[in-house]
Amino acid sequence: MTPQSLMLNFLGLYVFGRDIAVYSGSVIDVFGRVDVSEEAVRSTLTRMTSRGLLAKRRNGRKVYFGLTPRATDVLRDGERRIWQRGAVNRDWDGTWTLVGFSLPEGRRGERHDLRSQLQWAGFGPVQNGLWIAPGTRDVTALVEPLAENVTVFTAQHAKPTEAADLARRAFDTAAIGARYQAFLTRWRNPLDAPDDLARQLLLHGDWLDLVRQDPHLPAELLDRDWPAIEAEQLFQSLATRYAETATPIAEEIIESIPAS
Repeated sequence: MTPQSLMLNFLGLYVFGRDIAVYSGSVIDVFGRVDVSEEAVRSTLTRMTSRGLLAKRRNGRKVYFGLTPRATDVLRDGERRIWQRGAVNRDWDGTWTLVGFSLPEGRRGERHDLRSQLQWAGFGPVQNGLWIAPGTRDVTALVEPLAENVTVFTAQHAKPTEAADLARRAFDTAAIGARYQAFLTRWRNPLDAPDDLARQLLLHGDWLDLVRQDPHLPAELLDRDWPAIEAEQLFQSLATRYAETATPIAEEIIESIPAS
């Protein structure tokens, strides 16, 4: 995980929803527990401030950082992916959202950006210029800048095309499953870390990284022993445990002031 990924998880755990700004020295102390240097922490805070994710405040000689509306939206999305959506899609109605696009070679950069955003939104390429995602997805904000070059519609597959074949063609299900298996291997036994605050931060970072790469494929298109099911149960169990044991450590370390 990058320092920024860890930072977002820290902010989601201890700043999001609290209307506070945290002292930079506190953040450095927390991140020292997961072997992130003071220089890397300060650099990450500076970059996130310049990108409009953090608001910098001074109180005497100390510097504090609070969330901007943009960061709040990012963290709210992470919260939804972790606690509301679930790792397995059990509510699929057989519908696919399709995004077709055609951009000339001279607009290669825009084409690359669109593909990256589609992948982030849970789409996969079924063939050149045609990406799909299960269910009905609102991609208005994503494709609006390229509206003249993009076509969006919802549909259901028809014979001889099978839904499971579409899923395998558009998504690397083996790689997705392997990431969940790696999570299980890493977290079945207590992680070697200084304390449960460090373990909590790393756990949430690992899990959010997983679910953000997961296109949330319908359960009926996956193997019955799909590892995301067991991995999610393990994550929730550990997250509950660390919420009890890590919070007192964090409260002792983290110095904050009202954000407004």
